[in-house]
Amino acid sequence: MKRRILLAAALALCACIPGLPASAQERFITVASTTSTEQSGLFGHLLPAFTKKTGIAVKVVAVGTGQALDIGRRGDADVVFVHDRAAEDKFMAEGQGVKRYDVMYNDFVVVGPKQDPAHVAKDPDVLDAFRKIAAAKAPFVSRGDRSGTHAAELRTWKDAGVDIAAVRDGWYREIGQGMGPALNMAAAIGGYVLADRGTWLSFKNRQDLAILVEGDKRLFNQYGVMLVNPKLHPSVKAQDGQAFVDWLISPEGQKTIADYKIEGQQLFFPNASTERS
Repeated sequence: MKRRILLAAALALCACIPGLPASAQERFITVASTTSTEQSGLFGHLLPAFTKKTGIAVKVVAVGTGQALDIGRRGDADVVFVHDRAAEDKFMAEGQGVKRYDVMYNDFVVVGPKQDPAHVAKDPDVLDAFRKIAAAKAPFVSRGDRSGTHAAELRTWKDAGVDIAAVRDGWYREIGQGMGPALNMAAAIGGYVLADRGTWLSFKNRQDLAILVEGDKRLFNQYGVMLVNPKLHPSVKAQDGQAFVDWLISPEGQKTIADYKIEGQQLFFPNASTERS
């Protein structure tokens, strides 16, 4: 029952690839993934190529990484495609996934108003930048949605020695939404936000926002893919789900990822290995 309800929601979020014959639309898998892969436009580029090759349509449930993994734990998705390595390792340790593969990476960036009241622009140390934002009590937008980006943000506060639960007040705003709404909020209030570069590059409502901090190795953002374990969840479409995983890490899938660009800028960088990770 839960799976039927979730698939109905998936149809509302991301319909089957348009223009496919009915026979192809009858064969599909459900992928629980992050908002960044959808809102960056990557899936709009990637999935038609997979479907054209295999005849397998893909329905995407785009949520934060934590929620995507929970969907996998319920057996309500065939594949999870996310970006929080610690959470992914926990998922695998629980036996919920068959194998985990690296797929691609990009990076996080600190976006904020060009006036930069916290004076973080071009700071090579993201921890130092976060300390300055907290000290200035400059508006900061947190996704607050258990996503991979939210997890990275919380790790950064912790590594910077900032107890965000103790010091936050009106300047720190948790919205419980995806990357696009977080960027919209930051644009509206002149706030700072940690964003994945892919969504930022595809984001149109920039107003007075700009990338202020980038390049710190701590901002590396790895994505991984896992087939949900059909031994725990018999409803998982193991053969077709594995076909999607195999295609993502194949030379063809990796080239398709690399070919996705906005205004000449590559959003994601393939780094798949066929070895279990």
